Amino acid sequence: MLRDIEIAQAAKLKPIKEIAASVGLTEDDLDYYGKYKAKVHLDVLERLQDRPDGKYIDVTAITPTPLGEGKTVTTIGASQGLGYIGRSVMTCIRQPSMGPTFGIKGGAAGGGYAQVVPMEDFNLHLTGDIHAVSAAHNLLAAAIDSRIMHEGEASDEEFEKRAGSKKLNIDPYSIMWNRVVDISDAALRSIVLGLGTKNDGRPRQGGYDISVASEVMAILALCSDLKDIRARLGRIIFGFDKSGRPLTAEQLGVAGAMAVLMREAIMPNLMQTLEGTPAFVHAGPFANIAQGNNSIIADRIALKLVDYVVTESGFGADCGMEKFMDIKCRISGLKPNCVVIVASIRALKMHGGGPKVVAGKPLDQAYRQEDLGLLAKGLPNLIQHIENARLFGVPVVVAINKFPTDTPDEIEMVRRAADEAGAEGAFLSDVHAKGGPGGAELAEAIVAACEKKSDFQFLYPDEWPIKKKIETIATKIYRADGVDYEPEAERKIKMFTEMGLAGLPICMAKTHLSFTHDPAIKGAPRGWRMPIRDIRASAGAGFLYPLCGAMRTMPGLPTRPAFVDVDIDLETGKILGLF
Repeated sequence: MLRDIEIAQAAKLKPIKEIAASVGLTEDDLDYYGKYKAKVHLDVLERLQDRPDGKYIDVTAITPTPLGEGKTVTTIGASQGLGYIGRSVMTCIRQPSMGPTFGIKGGAAGGGYAQVVPMEDFNLHLTGDIHAVSAAHNLLAAAIDSRIMHEGEASDEEFEKRAGSKKLNIDPYSIMWNRVVDISDAALRSIVLGLGTKNDGRPRQGGYDISVASEVMAILALCSDLKDIRARLGRIIFGFDKSGRPLTAEQLGVAGAMAVLMREAIMPNLMQTLEGTPAFVHAGPFANIAQGNNSIIADRIALKLVDYVVTESGFGADCGMEKFMDIKCRISGLKPNCVVIVASIRALKMHGGGPKVVAGKPLDQAYRQEDLGLLAKGLPNLIQHIENARLFGVPVVVAINKFPTDTPDEIEMVRRAADEAGAEGAFLSDVHAKGGPGGAELAEAIVAACEKKSDFQFLYPDEWPIKKKIETIATKIYRADGVDYEPEAERKIKMFTEMGLAGLPICMAKTHLSFTHDPAIKGAPRGWRMPIRDIRASAGAGFLYPLCGAMRTMPGLPTRPAFVDVDIDLETGKILGLF
């Protein structure tokens, strides 16, 4: 089989204006970025406001191996499958960070014959949205250090005369706003700022996060329009003053300029799949410390344009899907009609106690031959994810992402387990090898599930106290026996409650490799407790995120990074080695 980039580069793409026209968008609705991608104006929503919404499908997964289980491939392939059976459909997915693209994962445009194209544009700069996020974020970071320096050089009266505002008296030890860059660079996790002369700023400890971990990115994905993003940027809490009062970007006077930098990034990016179905690629927040879903704006527009919208939430049904339901749907007011849970035989065998799976190393023989006993031991992980999705009152379809080593008996065992757990069934997804035709069975199942009654509900109401929300997620979704709070977490809960932030939804920050806080614990464990070491506020985005174990917001590069294989053909100009 051809490599992903070879498949993508061999494809005959339609001009993006034809893709737009196929769903009723005109040239006046678009800003072109070359021949094959465009931004879509937000006023499309006003023109289409009386049109009924299409069906809304969220694709999630079981707890994955470090290799991933083909969730994006299945998302794109399900859309192509719906197109293949004659349904009008649109894919809505996140824009990937270039950190993982050049680091350990490679690209995120799908794979095989289920891709969004041009895949090189998708995986690299696209239309510059991540750079806009980086610029807006770093403008706030620069404003913080500049303000500390200038306030330290003048009396209260002198500063007010020069700056036109009173001193904020920023406590340098309270600053929670690192700088960002969209490259994996472990050496920047912890640095010292302000070294040099007196005019080079005031020395303090700081650091860098990867751009997609920025709260600005989370805000982009949750905002509804330019007015809303301006207000959310203003509510960002970057630190505290020396009296312990929270300080915001609005108080620093930088929120308006940040909004200016985001004015084009707020428009979703229109692309296409290999089979010419339309796709929105917009926003890419982290799926651990943030909500891990594409933008509300893209989904809202797509739902007015087509009959079926297939979106994807980051990680498994315990992480991204729960956040999709309890954060994204709460803010957007949208209600899903169906959840698709992607499972793979290899991941279920890993959860049954199979050998360790390590990215970059060959799979153990146990994953390449039939082992019904090992598979049976791993099925509780799938069952718990199905049960989790059903807690929200939405029909569940299981997609078995097919690998060549899967046997008929193994597939049948997964089908039986899915049926017994209350899913609408488990269906083969062979989209990597066959594209739309390989997703036809899954597409028919999605259509049938969307026709069923959905009784969507949130896991918790807004008015519950912070601890009750955390404990509900921990016990109902993760199946922990309870929650243990460290002193810092207790302090923050009290402080955020006093600040009036207790009504915000909860975004649990935890590993995606386990239901627990420990990535080494597989399967569907019972008899454990969830530790909460700290809680932080993304007040602009509009959620609180408890930290369950150590969280890294700046990845490092592996021994052999993906960029080693990336180059350019100097004769043709084609990109080589991008997966």
